[in-house]
Amino acid sequence: MDDAFHSQHQKHKKRLTQDQVRLLETSFDHRKKLEPELKLQLARELGVPARQVAIWYQNKRARWKTQSLELDYNVIRVRLEHALIEKRRLERDVMRLQGELEKAHEMLHALNYANFNPTPIVSTALSSDEGGSTSENNEDLQFAELYASLMGLDESNWG
Repeated sequence: MDDAFHSQHQKHKKRLTQDQVRLLETSFDHRKKLEPELKLQLARELGVPARQVAIWYQNKRARWKTQSLELDYNVIRVRLEHALIEKRRLERDVMRLQGELEKAHEMLHALNYANFNPTPIVSTALSSDEGGSTSENNEDLQFAELYASLMGLDESNWG
């Protein structure tokens, strides 16, 4: 382009004052899209060409979109961090529960072995006149012991 054109173009373009920018910012806060009627109204109020108002709006909207994307990115990043923390917590829970499950399997295996090779787990103080046979009471007590150990109860809490 011609240097004379540039210098002539620069003479007509005025830098906006702080008050003018404040008015444009307020207008932008209410409407992100510049309608033709608003462009003309703002140009008259500010005493600048309508083209300058349109360019200001275009630039402002581009900066606003960039800022919005940055904010969205930060929100997503924080959500990801929280999700990763929750994932690690759940993985620890899974490991703990797998350990408890393994312990329960071992106890069930031991109980199955005990049923094939009966050895008294409790004293034979339970008599058959308490409502059922002694073997049924032993099985009930074995089940209660298994349940209590799985639930983390100690023997003093058994009914």
